[in-house]
Amino acid sequence: MASTSSPISAVAERYARSLFELASESKAVAKVESDLSSFEKMLGSSADLNRLIKSPVFSADEQFKAIDAVVSKAKIGGLTGNFLRVVARNRRLFAVPGMIGAFRRIAAEARGEVSADVVSAHALTAAQQTELKAALKSVAGKDVSINVTVDPSLLGGLIVKMGSRQIDTSLQTKLNSLKLALKEVG
Repeated sequence: MASTSSPISAVAERYARSLFELASESKAVAKVESDLSSFEKMLGSSADLNRLIKSPVFSADEQFKAIDAVVSKAKIGGLTGNFLRVVARNRRLFAVPGMIGAFRRIAAEARGEVSADVVSAHALTAAQQTELKAALKSVAGKDVSINVTVDPSLLGGLIVKMGSRQIDTSLQTKLNSLKLALKEVG
């Protein structure tokens, strides 16, 4: 088990590992990964869904009914749908983003890949993603699967997190560094 730094990440790791074992047994790892990505996109685009998974105000029954409706409408069925319902029933929805990340990492390790989280100021084209994967492969020595998210506040550049390493080439960080340097001089 990977070392975890908080109780939430420990919960996320346990649930993700269990989901991965079930998905492996039923040869559905790729389908589960795809469904989790769909759910993650919904989380990213819906403030209400985010509030539902993070707020302790909702009862377990309310969370279960809401998640059941969301996964049914989004056609997330089978193992992933049942998993999300169990997570809701057990009042662990707050850890779902961590579970998704942990599942991706575990699946990538099983395929002999390294997983990298990439935050970009703008959406990356397929060619840029391919080039980035090749560059990261030369650093990691293994195939790299990337999870790209867009954060316009970076202004430009990328932040790449791969294992315990982070490469920050964002314009926002460079501007902050320049600001600090100017404060020291002046």
